[in-house]
Amino acid sequence: MEPEPTLLPEEPEVKARYNAGDLPEEIAQRFPASSLAWAMASEDAWDDGRELESYAYARVGYHRGLDSLRGAGWRGTGPIPWSHEPNRGFLRALYALGRAAAAIGETDEVDRITKFLNDSDPTASEQIEAAK
Repeated sequence: MEPEPTLLPEEPEVKARYNAGDLPEEIAQRFPASSLAWAMASEDAWDDGRELESYAYARVGYHRGLDSLRGAGWRGTGPIPWSHEPNRGFLRALYALGRAAAAIGETDEVDRITKFLNDSDPTASEQIEAAK
């Protein structure tokens, strides 16, 4: 029997700061527990061609997301659905980590991250790519 999906809490303050024009790096400094803020910082770094920074930001977002997931009752397995909007920060950080790991030659990590992302939600990569 598969565990129940894990649903992370909303982060309205992170979205509000982003909508107000704050840069993701500023938001991450203000809300360092937010995987969404770190994912956005990673995406910005990636878009600017800063692959190593993208990797570093995504890794922080991934670890902060794991903390949040555990706090929400996740025990290391089970779905983390993209359809639950607050989960998207973690899933975006996970995706960004895999992409940046590939760019810097971390092939073992790419395989682990790809499996984790697909196990979390098999539609997440497709959804992330479609949102670009």
